[in-house]
Amino acid sequence: MRQPDALSGQPGADAAFAHELSVKSGSPLPLGATVGAEGVNFALFSRHATRVELLLYDSPDDRYPSHSITLDPVANRTGEIWHIWVGGLRTGQCYAYRADGPYRPYDGLRFNRWRVLADPYATAFSGVSAWDFDRARAYDYGSPVKDLSFSTEDNGPYAAKAMAVAGDFDWTGDRPPAQPWSRTVIYETHVRGLTIHPSARVEHRGTYRGVIEKIPYFKDLGVTAIEFLPVQEFNENETRKVNPLNGVLLRNYWGYNPVAFFAPKETYASSGRGAQVTEFKEMVRALHAADLEVILDVVFNHTAEGDESGPTLSLRGLENQVYYLLSEDRRHYRNFSGCGNTLNCNHPVVRELILDCLRHWVIEMHVDGFRFDLAAILGRDELGNITANAPLLERIAEDPILRSVKLIAEAWDAGGAYLVGSFPGLRWSEWNGQYRDDVRRFWRGDPGMAGALASRLCGSADIYQHSGRAPLNSINFITCHDGFTLRDLVSYADKHNEANGESNRDGSPANYGGNYGVEGDTDDPWINAVRLRQAKNMIATLMISRGVPMLLGGDEFGRTQGGNNNAYCQDNEVSWYDWSLIERNRELLRFTRRLIAFRFEHSGLREERFYGHDEVLWFNARGSYPDWSNADRSLACLIRDIVGAGGELYFMANAEEHEVEFHLPAAPDGGSWRVAVDTAQRAPNDIPEVAARALAGGPNLRLGARSLVVLERASG
Repeated sequence: MRQPDALSGQPGADAAFAHELSVKSGSPLPLGATVGAEGVNFALFSRHATRVELLLYDSPDDRYPSHSITLDPVANRTGEIWHIWVGGLRTGQCYAYRADGPYRPYDGLRFNRWRVLADPYATAFSGVSAWDFDRARAYDYGSPVKDLSFSTEDNGPYAAKAMAVAGDFDWTGDRPPAQPWSRTVIYETHVRGLTIHPSARVEHRGTYRGVIEKIPYFKDLGVTAIEFLPVQEFNENETRKVNPLNGVLLRNYWGYNPVAFFAPKETYASSGRGAQVTEFKEMVRALHAADLEVILDVVFNHTAEGDESGPTLSLRGLENQVYYLLSEDRRHYRNFSGCGNTLNCNHPVVRELILDCLRHWVIEMHVDGFRFDLAAILGRDELGNITANAPLLERIAEDPILRSVKLIAEAWDAGGAYLVGSFPGLRWSEWNGQYRDDVRRFWRGDPGMAGALASRLCGSADIYQHSGRAPLNSINFITCHDGFTLRDLVSYADKHNEANGESNRDGSPANYGGNYGVEGDTDDPWINAVRLRQAKNMIATLMISRGVPMLLGGDEFGRTQGGNNNAYCQDNEVSWYDWSLIERNRELLRFTRRLIAFRFEHSGLREERFYGHDEVLWFNARGSYPDWSNADRSLACLIRDIVGAGGELYFMANAEEHEVEFHLPAAPDGGSWRVAVDTAQRAPNDIPEVAARALAGGPNLRLGARSLVVLERASG
């Protein structure tokens, strides 16, 4: 196919379906590409564009459009929305835009007519993973005031294409599970990494359909919600960094660099281009049928366009000064994300983009909740200041469509904001980073952490209660994608990120992990026994704490990243789930499964309110009230019957390197204590079946070094 004259506004003469097309002025709403019975309506926001072209492609593989239609600034513009209806098009139609206008970086305007641009509202793309970012990148234009933002090389032949997709799908009575927070156990995972390893033994490895094949595993484990790392379209091949250990090109594995907010990742589909929307919906439908919720990790704090030297892919070329937070000189970008740019989230246009996107994922894709990456940015104003009542956060929390979905904030950002416990709005739950650090430090044996552990076990009232929040506002976690896995947390004292190509400078140095004598893997049976016990201690603490537990996928069977605590670029066996570890670590898997079940057996652990003063009694190992100011590494508490069902528990934690004898209080109502959990024991005695739980006896009980015991009351 020949190339149309650049910017001519005339379609290619040899377009196969040119005679079938008809054009009308179209409608300004909804934004994006809306497929109808007889054609497609296109609508795009740009305030300062002087010329907008709609490019139509016969195929995603085409380097040049078959049609290039110039929109009339009078007939095809309403306010600041450019729009056109094109008859004869149908679902699957590939398209893109060019926008011309002023190039004045000092005013924040960066139009470039040589750039093919992605529709910010596109719901599907083809070819993002092959998009040549370098050809869309800036270089030194040689102006008197140097600015790395303008290139006259046409990137059109190398750009990805959006796809107009109809919303038709047979949901066959799909209903959201609508799990209350009190019955929620979150499993954080990665769509590709979950099943791409050959050991996954699934037909559709690394895909949405691969997730479906693992549903029986999720059900057997007992989790209730699957939280996916970003599935919003991104380019895994954008990086040019190389692993210095083997010379292999690194890839964007995690996906925290979005190209398009509305579009599910194309390469996570198993059946070719354009199937990603259908297969994502199939995955959600199947998870819902198994009573599992779907939570998406969404990135609305920045985009893959980076700073002024980055590629022009979409927002920068459409209305740069609206979409991004700019510095005072307007040529540069404020960078609260650590990724080069920051979305101008509280500008009315950007607010509507984000709200429209969230509604799309709920209405069209049936998603049950969202975890917002670097969510503190969503509360920054146009100068970058944190605001007390950020309009966007309030709109998300109060939006009628979003009222029933789960909202989770990563309540900090790379600009220094840390809002854990003070994130605006009672509807928001938060990743409780303080929980992670305090539990890790207690079990590592840091002195003086008993008081902090007590607070975390009780739902972090010290963090949340003062502002009217409840335990459900705390997402409790020991590990997450960002940091060590649980196995690495008990196997490494330091991070080992050399394979990331940044000389081990990346990743947090504050891991609070321990190796117990050897850094990394070892055959020493004593060290491995300590590591297993420590892993059990932290899983048990997580499941016994009030709040909402989140488990990092693979932790339950000892997944390792070899000490890498920032595996964002490791799309390989460093990050992939090696399911053969289940055989090697079946004891840990059984323990995790039984602890999740134990949590559901004891409703008092899951209450959506803080404990009353008479519901939890604290003790030291001697049976006296703890001196919270001392350096004790042991702690005990009596959790009284809350629901009148004989649910009393006695929790004891010993983080010392030696045995500690604990005094036992008398069991209430003349009952006896029986051992429900003892991490010093090997399976099955670490968490025996109910019928096999032995009486504790006593009045004293010796806890092994670095171990945890939970007693439950046995009647009469």
